[in-house]
Amino acid sequence: MLTLEGLRVAVEGGTIDTVVLGIVDMQGRLQGKRLHAEHFLDEVVANGAEGCNYLLAVDVDMNPVDGYEMSSWARGYGDFAMVPDLTTLRRVPWQPATALLLADLAWFDGSPVAASPRQILRRQLDRLAGHGLRAYAGTELEFIVYRDTYEEAWRRGYRDLTPANLYNVDYSVQGTARIEPLLRRIRVEMAGAGLHPEGAKGECNLGQHEIAFRYADALTCADGHVVYKTGAKEIAAQEGLALTFMAKPNTREGNSCHIHFSLRGPDGPAMAGDGPAGLSPLAAQVVAGLLTTMRELSLWYAPNVNSYKRYRPGSFAPTAIRWGRDNRTCALRIVGHGPFLRVENRVPGADVNPHLAIAAVVAGALYGIEHELELEPPVAGNAYDDAAAARLPGTLRDALELWEGSAVARVAFGTEVVAHYANNARVELAAFDAAVTDWELYRGFERL
Repeated sequence: MLTLEGLRVAVEGGTIDTVVLGIVDMQGRLQGKRLHAEHFLDEVVANGAEGCNYLLAVDVDMNPVDGYEMSSWARGYGDFAMVPDLTTLRRVPWQPATALLLADLAWFDGSPVAASPRQILRRQLDRLAGHGLRAYAGTELEFIVYRDTYEEAWRRGYRDLTPANLYNVDYSVQGTARIEPLLRRIRVEMAGAGLHPEGAKGECNLGQHEIAFRYADALTCADGHVVYKTGAKEIAAQEGLALTFMAKPNTREGNSCHIHFSLRGPDGPAMAGDGPAGLSPLAAQVVAGLLTTMRELSLWYAPNVNSYKRYRPGSFAPTAIRWGRDNRTCALRIVGHGPFLRVENRVPGADVNPHLAIAAVVAGALYGIEHELELEPPVAGNAYDDAAAARLPGTLRDALELWEGSAVARVAFGTEVVAHYANNARVELAAFDAAVTDWELYRGFERL
């Protein structure tokens, strides 16, 4: 990480000449500007920058779309302020002479932009602080590596790509060695950007891998997630490869983003106790709250049409909304011991927006705490076979209906935020409904 003074010294010494100022958009991507470093120091540090407010009102293709209250043709698509968060300033080892930092979004009267993902997470963390609690999180992102460039993949319509591994390399040292140059670059250069990588391992799908990072406070974790995801793609492109964080890029195992979550109080870690699975009374309420709110908040755990194709029995992606001690068939898995006891939310895929997903986790935990919910018994067996269990929504359309009808979401996030992200889902569904898929062509071109 860099201090402002450290950046000044680096700029004066000629080792940094570019500063990337980025915001987190609705899709969890970094959007922003590359600034000349001297201009950043002279002007942007004190006065911020501006960006078109359509950045929180477009689809994934950056098309302006209707239905957003905060930004539209009728409102003229004006600007909002990008306020640099200097605590996020860091070097970018995979780009020459470059530093990067994130910005918070505000209107020009100083009020925060309510629909901004960083602001949404900050609000939930403030609510949690009102209970004397702090949230810590770690996200485990899986991705699939292909020996094709992104441009080649685009031109081929993402068909007939060559995965980096041609067989299951889950935990395989030999299999990960095949692409260790890429994995090593990502680990080392993320460390150079102020993240704390722990290790890499192979996964089940062909060419699938995971790099894990040390847990951090919830906002730092989400920010690091976005930096890592952006950087991993850039590094892969530099190596002539492509990697994808799609939740379900093919019919094999999908890409998950397991979120590990714990709370600390004034006296330290607050999750361990004498209850079921070693949970404290507070932790039991947290888990109960996550279970109770899971369906209503699934829009932020699974935000895309493709997200829901990951939930298949026997796929290591959950279907039943159950919890268990070290049970990978459940939506919530309790792992760790003593001060490291935590809940692993196995519902999100790697396509998730981390700020929104962690905000949903915090909101669910708060619901359990504030309503003093009792925790149901854990599942010791195969939760996929639990006929009595509530199920995750099967489609984005189902999740949208639950989200719009959720009193929990409205209380936690506000009506403006609920409406904003409901519109985002409707835009995605309309685009998907209008598309003609390969499946339809193969089924109907000749035979129907």
